[in-house]
Amino acid sequence: MKTSSTSFRAACLFALAGIGMGIGMAASQDHSLMPAHAHLNLLGWVSLFLFGVYYRLHPALETSRLAMTQIVVWCVGTAFLTVAVAALHLGYSAFEPVAAVSALLLLGALGLFTLLVFRSGKQTQAATPALTAAE
Repeated sequence: MKTSSTSFRAACLFALAGIGMGIGMAASQDHSLMPAHAHLNLLGWVSLFLFGVYYRLHPALETSRLAMTQIVVWCVGTAFLTVAVAALHLGYSAFEPVAAVSALLLLGALGLFTLLVFRSGKQTQAATPALTAAE
């Protein structure tokens, strides 16, 4: 499966979960989980969808194991961080280490994405002069 497709599918699943969480908060009139809801929507829906767009625009990364690893680690980090933030806002301080480890997973996944962006930028720059010379 292509990396962008995996990213888009995961983004849609996280969006459904985020909307469900929002509907649950609205129905109960209890918005104490708003921070977890925000993390889920931003990290799960927005970031994953943007990763997918980038990977779709850079076909060489579509089958990259590193790119797929980045998406999987991001998904795991997002899921665990969302649960940890929700638990912390409900008063369960024992989830501090889960939040910390999850944040570090997300940092690592973003670092990997950054590496892939810089690598693909170099490949694009190297290919551009050849196209210009051929014209």
